[in-house]
Amino acid sequence: MIVRPSTPQDVAALAAIYGHHVLNGFGTFEEVPPTLEDMAGRREAIVARGLPYLVAEDAGEVLGFAYASPFRLRAAYRYTVEDSVYVAPQAVGRGVGKAVLSGVLDACQAFGIRQVVAVIGDSDNAGSIGLHTSLGFAPAGVGKDFGYKMGRWVDIVWMQKTLNGGSATAPDAPGMMLAGV
Repeated sequence: MIVRPSTPQDVAALAAIYGHHVLNGFGTFEEVPPTLEDMAGRREAIVARGLPYLVAEDAGEVLGFAYASPFRLRAAYRYTVEDSVYVAPQAVGRGVGKAVLSGVLDACQAFGIRQVVAVIGDSDNAGSIGLHTSLGFAPAGVGKDFGYKMGRWVDIVWMQKTLNGGSATAPDAPGMMLAGV
């Protein structure tokens, strides 16, 4: 398995993996899978900011992806990102999520990011909570009943990882680009 930057040629695989999670899980609160055009635009918006959007691939097949997106679009948040990670159903439990999210964290570290936030759908999402815990994320809170999907109320679990010394010092990098927002 290799982890590499995503390309426009990966969009169909990204859409298929994400679409599965939209329709079958609570990791995302979307209820209708995005179109290929939507996925391409979303990917491009991340890449245009210089943020990582990575895929894990084995034998030419994309098995999962992860990326970092702006946490909020206010200037003061420019050192904080939110991570997202999705794994193809046939690849769950094979280390795909850990490999691709580790790559995103390494890129965020190099980029000068100070905080990475995970907003995990469903407090019963042991896989994602365990993945984030294994990579050094700490619990930051639970939002009870934040979404309603598939006939039930769903929590969100907030987790947080500090990079580059966090708040111990003032940042020395410009932070992510917010232009064009």
